[in-house]
Amino acid sequence: RPGGTEAPAVAAQPTGSTKSFQTLLISTEDNITTIRLNRPEKKNAITAEMYNELIEALDLAGKDDSVITVITGSGDYYCSGNDLNNFTKIPEGGVEKMAKDAGQLLRRYVKAYIDFPKPLIGVINGPAVGVSVTLLGLFDVVYATERATFHTPFSQLGQSPEGCSSYLFPKMMGAAKASEMLLFNKKLTAAQACDVGLLTEVFPESSFQSEVWTRLKAYAKLPRNLIRAVEKEKLYAINDAEVERLVERWLSDECMQAIMSFFQAKSKL
Repeated sequence: RPGGTEAPAVAAQPTGSTKSFQTLLISTEDNITTIRLNRPEKKNAITAEMYNELIEALDLAGKDDSVITVITGSGDYYCSGNDLNNFTKIPEGGVEKMAKDAGQLLRRYVKAYIDFPKPLIGVINGPAVGVSVTLLGLFDVVYATERATFHTPFSQLGQSPEGCSSYLFPKMMGAAKASEMLLFNKKLTAAQACDVGLLTEVFPESSFQSEVWTRLKAYAKLPRNLIRAVEKEKLYAINDAEVERLVERWLSDECMQAIMSFFQAKSKL
């Protein structure tokens, strides 16, 4: 990866912990814990295993000695959203059980962000899709390279938004811009995402890593107060309502057909 000395050296386990992960790389350096999504060959698409590992990694990062926590991706993508293979593994209890289990996992995952006790920084190193975009409202600061894009194609897949975005996006960017993204699948460039308030700052690709890590090392020396802590109860309620709606969507014919079409199109490539 570029910026070898700028980004913390990636170790397979966090300092002070013997825990290693299959889908993540965790490192702690200069008072910064970095959680790096590490399925670059799959564009960091999130499997059920990765959801569980991220919940655990956030829990560990919240309790370690670091001052701030960074989430970023390995390779060219930040994250391509849900691995749609999640929807092809039908358990014994059928589609209803799959949807219910997926809903419970998603609820726990979003709650891990709402409850996170330290400043959380997104370092968006490439395109971001789906849940990796909707969660950005729960970060304290989000930096992106100029080549990042932000896409929430929910209605294309017969799904609905999560990550408290149904509440936080209109609050951040106004109802019209939020609808354009969440309902009408508009893909934003990094510059557009910054203009609507989704990002803190955009950097040139060539200097992205070095500029961001210089900034983060300075942040790690400052005392911080968290904005999201003020609205915790409200965010819990939004998360519950969004997950309930999504479970309904997952069980709909429309959603199942959209996912089947996705796999059929993929098999023709």
